[in-house]
Amino acid sequence: MRKPIIAGNWKMFKLISESVNTATELKSLVTNTNHCEIVIAPPYTALKSTSDRLEGSNIRVAAQDLSTETKHGAHTGEVCGDMIRDAGCTHVIIGHSERRAMYGDTNAVVNRKIKAALGFNLTPIVCIGETLDERDSGEAEMVVAKQLEESLAELTADDLLRIILAYEPVWAIGTGRTATPDQAQQMHASIRRWISDHIGTGVAESLRILYGGSVKPENIADLMREADIDGALVGGASLEAGSFSRIVNYERS
Repeated sequence: MRKPIIAGNWKMFKLISESVNTATELKSLVTNTNHCEIVIAPPYTALKSTSDRLEGSNIRVAAQDLSTETKHGAHTGEVCGDMIRDAGCTHVIIGHSERRAMYGDTNAVVNRKIKAALGFNLTPIVCIGETLDERDSGEAEMVVAKQLEESLAELTADDLLRIILAYEPVWAIGTGRTATPDQAQQMHASIRRWISDHIGTGVAESLRILYGGSVKPENIADLMREADIDGALVGGASLEAGSFSRIVNYERS
């Protein structure tokens, strides 16, 4: 049985005090939540303060990215995986569509970042997904399969068991548009089949695949009823503790 994960990506929002206040409020709202794992990803500047405030709670902290470099050195502006762990993180988001589109994170770069994260015992949340043009042209599954092939290159079955995938259709991120539960389920099932065919059935059955793309309290329950959706990577709706807690505590049937 795959335990669901609800993760909140705060992107480039919140100063340190705002991050700590939101995390503190969220902590009080999900104290008794045990049906899923909860992860939040504040900005770099707030990682240490937020993780300190959440120590001993059921909320884990993620960084929003990390360097491909695994040794300290002259890499201005980069943040190494051990620095992220030192700030209290257990997870890291890799390959988010904004990183891919705006900052040139190719599948090869994503692959290097996954390996770096695993080397520092961080759990990668690896993002994949197609654009609207790619979906409309009928290439969505082919595009995602290529992302999987190249982003997961040279990783072992044991490596894959330490990874979380997040399918985020680019056309549904921050647009208010959401893939229907059926659309999301179809892609999640396709991803799981690819993992089964290329890595192994056991890994495919154990791997958790999150959905990301305008997830809100109003649609989370319908998404979570689908067989291959194991949680959500939430953007805007994770910025308010009340909204995010309602997503975390979605109605389970």
